[in-house]
This record gives sequence, C-alpha cells and structure tokens, in this order.
Amino acid sequence: MPSHLLSTPESQQSFYQQYHDKGPIVMLNMLRFRVEADYSQSKALDPGKIISGREAYKLYMNATAPLLDKAGGQVVYFGSSRGFLIGPEDEQWDTILLVKYPSVEVFIRFAQDKDYLKTAGHRAAALEDSRLLPTAQPAL
Repeated sequence: MPSHLLSTPESQQSFYQQYHDKGPIVMLNMLRFRVEADYSQSKALDPGKIISGREAYKLYMNATAPLLDKAGGQVVYFGSSRGFLIGPEDEQWDTILLVKYPSVEVFIRFAQDKDYLKTAGHRAAALEDSRLLPTAQPAL
C-alpha cells in the first residue's frame, strides 16, 4: 500500500486553483508515525541515536513552530486519534493536526521557506503515511 508523504505537481496546481481566493485556509493533517524514524533521506538531521517516529515529529514541530508563527500560521489543534466513529475500520491515524493560514499564498511561502526546508526532513523521517486536506469556509 503506497504512503502519501509529498504532494504532486498536479495536486499543488489543483490546490492553488481551488483555494487561492478563498481567504484563510485550515489544513487537516492526518498522521501515522513510523515505529522507528528513518533518517536515510535526511542524514544531516539524524539525531545519532534510534528514535521513534513520534519523537522525530516532535523535533519537526519544535523547529517548525517559530517559522509557522513568523509566517502568520497557527496550530489550531493537535491531538491523538485512534479509530473512526464513521469510517473504515482498518484505517488508523496516530495524530490529527489542524493548522490555519491567512491564505494559500502564505501557506506556499511557508512551505518553500529555506529555513523550513532545512528541518522538514524530520517530518519525512517521522511519518509512515499522512493525509493533508485543505479546507476553507464557504461563502454564504
């Protein structure tokens, strides 16, 4: 079963087209952690000892929080999750994260920021699988 850790050029284009003029967006992150973090693609960030995916994600969040704040983003909710009340019984997520951005443009600038990219390898090392669902309030 393939994991979903990165966006595609097609999903990026669709995201921008659908949300660029919608005002604030909230990104729903559904995260499944690796039992053991995998730093094979981010050797410079390797902590030098075996850590869990959850611990690697904590390193990611600690590095990301000040950059997110500087960009105008805000963690709205960070919590644990187990099974769905309504949904597939075989689909499990460890953590749910909601992050609010003032606009799509702010999100894109944040995601492309050189300081963010320096430590984003902690996220890849931490996660076995993920989902990122953009949301916006509908116009009434």
